[in-house]
Amino acid sequence: MFDTHELGRRPGAMKKVSRSVPAPDDLGIADVIGVPKGATVELELRLESVMEGVLVTGTAHAPVTGECVRCLEPVERELDADFQEMFSYPDADTRTARRDEAGDDAEDEDTLELEDDLFDLEPVLRDAVVLALPMQPVCREDCAGLCSTCGARLADDPDHHHDVTDIRWAALQDLTVDPTTQQNGAGNGSDDDQEK
Repeated sequence: MFDTHELGRRPGAMKKVSRSVPAPDDLGIADVIGVPKGATVELELRLESVMEGVLVTGTAHAPVTGECVRCLEPVERELDADFQEMFSYPDADTRTARRDEAGDDAEDEDTLELEDDLFDLEPVLRDAVVLALPMQPVCREDCAGLCSTCGARLADDPDHHHDVTDIRWAALQDLTVDPTTQQNGAGNGSDDDQEK
């Protein structure tokens, strides 16, 4: 929770806040990549008092870990996520009613409100971090992934390959005869004929 009491309600007032907070549970994309629980998230915030409430603009810096979607190797990097959110005063709906009468759009149902001059940044932080994360993280851009036949990591052996027989010719593979066997067989057969 962040306190806006010192900021006051005078429009134009501004305050900068720097804070380190532990990452909440499940801050990321499930089973793909995210900020580890309890990792330090560095927040740089600018709080601005406006007519309707407090406008919060900031950046979150945090370590993220995950798995490469191509080769399944661990991925570790740093993430910066920018965000901006309005936290309305609880009594701001009277001002909204005046705006509605003037023909302006109605207040969004998802508006976040200040409670006793405090605001909870977690929902905003969660949205910002998830949107900033790569949907398909890779250990490096040119990651070759895994062999589809045996699962070997192709980066470890760039020349890795398997001789694959075209399924259309697979039945004929059993019909191939070793030429040396064929000659020996022919010679044996002729000797038997001579003995008879």
